[in-house]
Amino acid sequence: MERLRAAATTEPGRLRIIGAVLAALVLLFGAVAVWEVSDRTTAADDVVGRSQPLSADAASIYRSLADADTASSSGFLAGAQEPHDVRMRYEKDIANASRLLVSAAANTGAGGESRKEIALLGEQLPRYTGLIEQARANNRQGLPLGGAYLRYANEQMSTVLLPAAQRLYEAETGRLYTDYDEARAWPAVSTAAGVLALGALVWAQRRNYLRTNRVFNHGLLVATAASVVVLLWLTVGQSIARAGLGEARSDGQESLKVLNDARIASLQARANENLTLIARGAVLAEDNKSDKYDVDYGKNMRQLDDGLALALRLADDTRGREPVKEAVEGVAQWKQRHAAAREADMKGGYEEALPQVIGDKNSSGASFDRVDASLERAVAHEQREFTEAARGGRGAMGGLFIGSAALAVLGAVAALLGIGRRLSEYR
Repeated sequence: MERLRAAATTEPGRLRIIGAVLAALVLLFGAVAVWEVSDRTTAADDVVGRSQPLSADAASIYRSLADADTASSSGFLAGAQEPHDVRMRYEKDIANASRLLVSAAANTGAGGESRKEIALLGEQLPRYTGLIEQARANNRQGLPLGGAYLRYANEQMSTVLLPAAQRLYEAETGRLYTDYDEARAWPAVSTAAGVLALGALVWAQRRNYLRTNRVFNHGLLVATAASVVVLLWLTVGQSIARAGLGEARSDGQESLKVLNDARIASLQARANENLTLIARGAVLAEDNKSDKYDVDYGKNMRQLDDGLALALRLADDTRGREPVKEAVEGVAQWKQRHAAAREADMKGGYEEALPQVIGDKNSSGASFDRVDASLERAVAHEQREFTEAARGGRGAMGGLFIGSAALAVLGAVAALLGIGRRLSEYR
């Protein structure tokens, strides 16, 4: 300490201290910048390559389960000779849900809400498929018990499987939004360190000018330039990254969430429409008067209307709006055909109502297929929009990690050389 005080009483000693402090501040700036850039880049990588795909997979699990329930009820309505394409759709949905559950289990960290829901879904899905097979077996034999098995399977789907899939989706989407926030967080510590380093460099050059009347010290000038480049690169890169990730969230992920919810509502509405014919009033709503499945169908359709209206507002280009508009038209057609089939069924015309619900043409089923296909195209478009925007945001930070480290080392060395040049004058 005494030696430091003694050194500070002479100009060469002061210069040595100034040089050491300047080099330390520039290196500190570079180190903090590298740390924060690494943290933001990792979070952005997680958004693009991990959390968003997991969120999308969780939504696909939900859709596959809901669609499987819809397909099973459609096949049941067709009678003993279940259409091959309907059966294949059901099996494809179950296989897809099973595959995605395995993938989610492999990519989700140990413990936590997601792991719990994945385990529940893996346990309950075989029980659901077993009930469906019991319903099919009884239906092929013309036994009324088949309808009871199907209703119980639907109850298991709607009260156990789908809520678990919904919780899984919400947990993974919550993790996605956490990664968003981390990737978009402003590098405040780096900015403060950069301003401090630049302030010290400017002060040192002004001190040098006042004592020597020399406008420039090349070493300090290079150190200042390197620090300015890092600070500007950090500021501009993070600003572009924030904008890109913000666009991915507002124009991509938010639309995806709304479209996924709308598609799920349409699948549930279709399943309830089928079950209305299957149950034939055997299951009543809370008022003990209305058909439960018909009431649920109405709720689902209102959810679908609200979701499509919001999706139309969120769509930011023609390619995004067109499939949503087609889905809106399909829903209007679906409602008309459903009303006609329901009227026929209420009058005792089950045989007349059946083809209006599951027929190949001019049926509510055909309208549902139109809605589902339109929503699938809308989801695919918004997924591409998300991926492009998120990758653009992540790419804005490319090279900043290495660049910050290299320029910080250059700045520190240049500062020492600049001070060393002044020290040589005292020898």
